Amino acid sequence: MESAYLKSPLGMLEIKGNEDGLASVHFMDSDDVSSTTIPEILLPAVTQLKEYFNGTRTQFELKLSPEGTGFQKKVWDLLTTIPFGKTTSYQQIANNLGDPKVIRAAASANGKNPIAIIIPCHRVVGSDGSLTGYAGGLHRKKWLLEHESPVKQQSLF
Repeated sequence: MESAYLKSPLGMLEIKGNEDGLASVHFMDSDDVSSTTIPEILLPAVTQLKEYFNGTRTQFELKLSPEGTGFQKKVWDLLTTIPFGKTTSYQQIANNLGDPKVIRAAASANGKNPIAIIIPCHRVVGSDGSLTGYAGGLHRKKWLLEHESPVKQQSLF
């Protein structure tokens, strides 16, 4: 498993993967990194994440290889269909899985997503539109949703 690090507007990201695909992208609590070289196998992921943060990429084109249960992978696959700039609810995810009663299991799988941003679990909100749970922190979820919003808020002051 190869690792790369990317300084983003939301802090340092650790990116891991191999020839099977991208395995994880997660937020680090520290900006200290042990290496600044980017393995060739991870260069597309680093490049596409930079483009995303620069506002020039709205869709990722990467081979993904997250580790998880069959159910978790179904949820993560479903998350990749949420369009840029849109949100859905945990209930809608459960409904799309074919069983409205699996809402808690779907929310749990969403929270265990190992590939932040690229598998856009940040686009899942409460049924009332509220920002609920995000493994990377609600401040990051809010930033990501605002970054993807088609309507940019202007500062009045």
